Amino acid sequence: MQLSLLPKQATSKIARCLAGGLATATVLIGVSTAVVPAQASAAPASTQRIDGWIKHALLVMKAKGIPGSYDGIHRNLMRESSGDLFAINLWDSNAQKGIPSKGLMQVIDPTFRAYHVDGTSWDIYDPIANITAACNYAAQRYGSIDNVNGPY
Repeated sequence: MQLSLLPKQATSKIARCLAGGLATATVLIGVSTAVVPAQASAAPASTQRIDGWIKHALLVMKAKGIPGSYDGIHRNLMRESSGDLFAINLWDSNAQKGIPSKGLMQVIDPTFRAYHVDGTSWDIYDPIANITAACNYAAQRYGSIDNVNGPY
């Protein structure tokens, strides 16, 4: 779908949110399917994009009562993926079992499904969905993502 086919209000919101990534625009306008295909990078995202994703995830988390801070998310995100949206771990014990860790926060599929946050994408590589699911899991297991200082 081309952006010009959307209502002007939605197009305007998408344009303002693109710096924060497609997931930001998608959640803010309340659609459940992508309007523009996500760009595959296989490389760390810019500091500005990571900042936008974390801030958006924090808004979703606040609305859902999931604890966590910018610093806690950023610390774990950088340790787990260095900001690579499409990071995938093919060598650890999860990978050896056929369920590799994926995305910014290195979540395995069963954990992502179990701790998925309503209103976010079901795409494990979606930055907002990946961050919020990981933080939801960390909140249930450790009290908050802020309490995670190593692989979880």
